[in-house]
Amino acid sequence: MQIYVVGGAVRDELLGRPNFDRDYVVVGATPEAMLAQGFRPVGKDFPVFLHPRTQEEYALARTERKSGHGYHGFTFHTAPEVTLEEDLARRDLTINAMARTDDGLLVDPFGGQADLQAKILRHVGPAFAEDPVRILRLARFAARFADFSVAPETLALMRGMVNSGEVDHLVAERVWQELAKGLAEDKPSRMIEVLRECGALARLLPEVEALFGVPQRADYHPEIDTGIHTLMVIDQAARRGYDLPVRFAALTHDLGKALTPADILPRHIGHEERSVRLVEQLAKRLRVPNDCRDLALLTARFHGNVHRAADLRPATIVTLFEKTDALRRPERFRQLLAACHSDYTGRLGWEDRPYDSPQRLLTALAAVEAVDGGKIALACSDKAQIPGRIHMARVAAVKTALNDPRDEPEQH
Repeated sequence: MQIYVVGGAVRDELLGRPNFDRDYVVVGATPEAMLAQGFRPVGKDFPVFLHPRTQEEYALARTERKSGHGYHGFTFHTAPEVTLEEDLARRDLTINAMARTDDGLLVDPFGGQADLQAKILRHVGPAFAEDPVRILRLARFAARFADFSVAPETLALMRGMVNSGEVDHLVAERVWQELAKGLAEDKPSRMIEVLRECGALARLLPEVEALFGVPQRADYHPEIDTGIHTLMVIDQAARRGYDLPVRFAALTHDLGKALTPADILPRHIGHEERSVRLVEQLAKRLRVPNDCRDLALLTARFHGNVHRAADLRPATIVTLFEKTDALRRPERFRQLLAACHSDYTGRLGWEDRPYDSPQRLLTALAAVEAVDGGKIALACSDKAQIPGRIHMARVAAVKTALNDPRDEPEQH
């Protein structure tokens, strides 16, 4: 029995990056031998075991054979005679197909160390084309290692996988899982760029693909279309360390601009409601978690109001709080402000431009939170008037907090 550290731990060690997950491959062993040493089995598709003390994962060396479409269309083979090189050969990228022995010897049969030094993402072999998830994984690594390029032959292989329809067999949960991981990286725009370059973005996220080529407002830089703006927005969210719901909201906030009628471009009148419909469509298809979906819907619908906070009258601000459920969900409202901040600064030359809307709205929200709704309700003899009285008290509090005496204009 021989044990090797493999994959990301070896890669990150060579890059001088921290890595807290260590995976091991065991060569020359059987499941029975692992059980005899106290390892606990956890793998359903192939033998993976947890170390009895460290709880780290140890997998028996294995080979795999394509037996169907998609991520689950594989047959695995494990046996004591499967070699380390055979196990490494089934991995996705050369930089992930290295191993280290107990005494520190690097095992690198596919040139992963050279590709690390050259900053290249390259597939290990033709088996890459058998698993469409590898397109998503490569795009995710491009977001992590933003200065790495994709090898031309690997990009060609990915395009072939898209054209053959293999990518269409990806299940929604796995697409979301990899998308979420990519959005969490340092430069998520690289993930979208790579998916777009190989054609996968149009298949997996057509709502995002449709943004490219759609002009922004006339007063923005003409060379920045809505797609490029979206890439800048998600990078701004990453730059500020915002969490996943904010980053997903940043990705989807402008989807409706792709449906703007051509005769009104570059204006995008009414794009918020179109964006909401497309976010709902995308979230349902990918089974996006509720926290990400709900924040994305709020951002799509209300980011324009947040940007105009300096011009909003006190009553309109209170209505914004009520519609966004800011009083019951103040942390989510702060996430909305974070997504809007990313949107505002996601333009050329605006990366560090002051953005006053969040502070103005948070000042107003604090004033509204201080209003004692229970006291107002007790003092109101007509229960039907309670919501209106509380609303009026909140408006008065915002007027005072913002030193803004304006009333709402009369409705005719």
